[in-house]
Amino acid sequence: MSDNPYECDTLLQQYLVFHYATGAEQFPYPFGGADALDFPTRCVREGLDLEGLKPDSKALDLGCAVGRSTFELSRHCAEVLGIDYSAAFIRAANELRAKGSLQVKRLDEGAAHTTLDLKIDSSMHRERVRFETGDAQDLPAELGSFDVVLACNLICRLTEPMRLLDRLPQLVRPGGQLFITTPFTWLEAYTPRANWLGEGSADSFEGLRDSLEPAFILEKTWDMPFLIREHARKFQYSIAQASRWRRVDV
Repeated sequence: MSDNPYECDTLLQQYLVFHYATGAEQFPYPFGGADALDFPTRCVREGLDLEGLKPDSKALDLGCAVGRSTFELSRHCAEVLGIDYSAAFIRAANELRAKGSLQVKRLDEGAAHTTLDLKIDSSMHRERVRFETGDAQDLPAELGSFDVVLACNLICRLTEPMRLLDRLPQLVRPGGQLFITTPFTWLEAYTPRANWLGEGSADSFEGLRDSLEPAFILEKTWDMPFLIREHARKFQYSIAQASRWRRVDV
């Protein structure tokens, strides 16, 4: 059995709901929470300078989970690659790519579930998308470079985040965009304390900035809430630090 918690079926179902279920299917209440829905979609629509993308742009979605942001990128880019460490997540993403739909069991209460039919919007270009399992800390040398790189809620789940941060200048083409979100939830179960950014998380964003500059220029930073449903009456409401960076021309 894998040590990766993201291989378990419970988290797979949660993330499929998180990425693809409608707002009403995720959070049917008239109070609170609604501002945090559609996070994977917002990462593309709000996170990127979409008008600055050329039709032949290539995009890389690192830590893509079950792929919603990857598919969203296909509206704007000619080629999109989604990479995630979880084989279970990538299998689900590939099934959605192949079939355009997938059934998921949404946990409601106790052992009670509701079956949801999840679908990929027909305006997305599934033929432009491909998915691979991989480690964001150990990407193949032949991966190449991209006009857009997303790394959403990934940094604080890596054992050695600097291994990815050091690679980013090679992954993002000059003038290209890098979009990062992270709640900076440092847990020693994922990241040894010595590897937390910002000298032990005294100021994680400054640690991130120090790691990216001068290869990248910070264009914008803001807060992005996101909501993950555990069951009908329990939700994880988190606030990610979002930042968009531009690769310096070299």
